[in-house]
Amino acid sequence: LGAPTGRPRSHRHLRLRQLLLLRSNSSAESLERLYPAVGSTKPPRKRTTSQCKSEPPLLRTSKRTIYTAGRPPWYNEHGTQSKEAFVIGLGGGSASGKTTVATMIIEALDVPWVVLLSMDSFYKVLTKQQQEQAANNDFNFDHPDAFDFDLIIATLKKLKQGKSVKIPIYDFTTHSRKKEWKTLYGANVIIFEGIMAFADKELLKLLDLKIFVDTDSDIRLVRRLRRDISERGRDIEGVIKQYNKFVKPAFDQYIQPTMRLADIVVPRGSGNRVAIELIVQHVHSQLEEVRAPRAALASAHQCHPLPQTLSVLKSTPQVRGMHTIIRNKETSRDEFIFYSKRLMRLLIEHALSFLPFQSCTVQTPQGQDYEGRTYSGKQITGVSILRAGETMEPALRAVCKDVRIGTILIQTNCNTGEPELHYLRLPKDISEDHVILMDCTVSTGAAAMMAVRVLLDHDVPEDKIFLLSLLMAEMGVHSVAYAFPRVKIITTAVDKKVNDLFRIIPGIGNFGDRYFGTDAPPDWSDEEDALST
Repeated sequence: LGAPTGRPRSHRHLRLRQLLLLRSNSSAESLERLYPAVGSTKPPRKRTTSQCKSEPPLLRTSKRTIYTAGRPPWYNEHGTQSKEAFVIGLGGGSASGKTTVATMIIEALDVPWVVLLSMDSFYKVLTKQQQEQAANNDFNFDHPDAFDFDLIIATLKKLKQGKSVKIPIYDFTTHSRKKEWKTLYGANVIIFEGIMAFADKELLKLLDLKIFVDTDSDIRLVRRLRRDISERGRDIEGVIKQYNKFVKPAFDQYIQPTMRLADIVVPRGSGNRVAIELIVQHVHSQLEEVRAPRAALASAHQCHPLPQTLSVLKSTPQVRGMHTIIRNKETSRDEFIFYSKRLMRLLIEHALSFLPFQSCTVQTPQGQDYEGRTYSGKQITGVSILRAGETMEPALRAVCKDVRIGTILIQTNCNTGEPELHYLRLPKDISEDHVILMDCTVSTGAAAMMAVRVLLDHDVPEDKIFLLSLLMAEMGVHSVAYAFPRVKIITTAVDKKVNDLFRIIPGIGNFGDRYFGTDAPPDWSDEEDALST
């Protein structure tokens, strides 16, 4: 994670690198970060995370590596989806070169966020009898009935909406789904490839561009022999038997007729670079860059009363005294940390009072009944927006026993000034929890809005999200409340202004730098803890 262009590197960058290494529990490259990592060289913090083993979030091409990271906003200032992803369907016979063509298209498109989804992942689970047939090369994997079209359609719909999905992993050696699954997130462009990509009417409605890869049958047979023998552990007799019995008849009956449904036919597959260049030009003309500029947030919702979803900790002399200490630029780092932690604890305690409780009766040691209250939800999960939000985790753990913790890293693109999602690690089944989203300062609300949108895309109900911050600007409060009116916003203080550099006025300075003891350029904004390195 390098420093933005034109800004000096500092201890803050080293700190964030170390933090990400601790979070990932993996030796993977720092940009390979949107999936739960596997393996670790040293004991990590105790976290309850989804046990998801998946491929690195990247696509390696002949010229470069395209990372499915750094995702720009996929929503507008209303918090709703700005535009659905553009879905390209790639059909064609077995071993026609669909994946190669897809890779070439992605490389030429040069978009920052892309998903390549293979139909091979969606074979149905076989019965015991079908397993025996498959072992003897007597099961027809090239028939439409071999695919789980309901799951394919549901998955593509969620991806188009920008939501996360779980993809089964199919083992072609054992003809079965593995226990592991991989997680994918929505994208600017989704490429869906498979032999039956055009075989279902509902599936066709989800495809914005349909491409058929037409390759000579002899070439496809040679490729299939090479692939199935070397990659799938088959013998040559079995491959030829399956080809003659199932593959060739299925192509003639089910696949070749779908060529007429294609918008573009690519003869010779990956060898037809002219066709691929034309496809890329067409896709570029359809794509429209969508941004949620911080400047737009700055000009919106001005002069409105503060929303009813906002709760500000009562400004007692004690609370105001702690604010005086942490806002003072002369305060030492030790005192800044000490009094910040005290405020965090008060803030967390205050926030917990908004959780749902129900009546219950317990018996005291004296044998008397006591009419009390107990938390009526399933579980509480804390999610910190790195890096400043991480400092609130100890306070949450101190008052919530066995709380689960997730993390989100959002950074500013130094060229566009827009927030980008770079790292995501959320607990399993978070959709059933009340989620406490933590960031120490919120100025424009850009990072907070992206974090809320991530939680919504993971099926967390909006009214179960609590946004907690030590200090917020009125602008940030309005932006979040306008986009997500059912999110509860809780803070210890609200300042009225944000200057041209998006710093809260009078503010607190850069919280992360003051807390971690790192230096910051003079023009750094409060929200840069979440929005840049």
